[in-house]
Amino acid sequence: MELGAFSVSLSVKNLAQSKTFYETLGFRPCGGNESQNWLILRQGDTVIGLFQGMFENNILTFNPGWDQQSKPVGAFTDVREIQQALKARNIPLLSEADETSQGPANLMLVDPDGNTILIDQHV
Repeated sequence: MELGAFSVSLSVKNLAQSKTFYETLGFRPCGGNESQNWLILRQGDTVIGLFQGMFENNILTFNPGWDQQSKPVGAFTDVREIQQALKARNIPLLSEADETSQGPANLMLVDPDGNTILIDQHV
């Protein structure tokens, strides 16, 4: 089961301050919308998302169908196939993808320590 590109989605209190901080660490904006209180930053293959007021805790994010540069890959494991594998392993899901759909979809789960994991397919 290939989960796709990995990033961390950070719940921030002040988007402008967080942007400045991560820019001093060498990250550069590569997506998002500051007027909507979210940005995606990249340093090499490392990707972080900054989200102000959108969710309570940080989220581990995987994007099936994308590489670390947010470019589509050829073959990949569809989020619905990942969902079926998780269910077969009796892993509870917070939210599910519509298994009758195709294309973009997502699901959420929580690890044993309470960390939220988002598997978010955009292709």
